[in-house]
Amino acid sequence: MNFLTAVSTGFANYATFSGRAIRSEYWYFVLFSVICNVLAGVIDAVVFHADIGVLGIIFALGTFIPSIAVLVRRLHDLDRSGWWWLIAFIPLIGAIILIVFACTRGSFGPNRFGLDTTPA
Repeated sequence: MNFLTAVSTGFANYATFSGRAIRSEYWYFVLFSVICNVLAGVIDAVVFHADIGVLGIIFALGTFIPSIAVLVRRLHDLDRSGWWWLIAFIPLIGAIILIVFACTRGSFGPNRFGLDTTPA
């Protein structure tokens, strides 16, 4: 899956918490979010001369649900419940565990959350 396909899939499944997301879909969506957050921060600093950026807040609010949805689908690809994303609320350790999960290859073949969407 390429960058544009992953981002468009992430927004097309805006609040879809079922199904599976392969590693490239998840990480390209994360890359898109980071790039846009940096750009929003730069625009806020240069144009609005603000420490708390209006554009950054708007972008974060607009991508909050799709980010959680793609993470839940990524966890489903590992045959884990989507509720594992709540481990992020454990400081440091939770984030490390989620990064390891996100880097792990999904389960082969169909699992309880759907068919394997990994390209052949």
